Amino acid sequence: MKIALRKMGNSQGVIIPKTVIAELELEYEVDMTVKDKQIILSKPRDAVRVGWELAAQELTATDDDGLVWPELANQEDEDLQW
Repeated sequence: MKIALRKMGNSQGVIIPKTVIAELELEYEVDMTVKDKQIILSKPRDAVRVGWELAAQELTATDDDGLVWPELANQEDEDLQW
């Protein structure tokens, strides 16, 4: 499919056809990479760290948020106020 480059301010861009957006289930953004002189647009992967806040709260609630390797702690760690 050929798509025309269009002037957009000081840049150029393309309009992605509605059918392509629907097929890829795009919403607000896309991931763009350049490889071998090709532009690759893809649906963004799930956000990094999704669910980490809830997992941390659960660890704290069960008092399971201590150091995994306490022998690797820094000497100054005991002086820190949390």
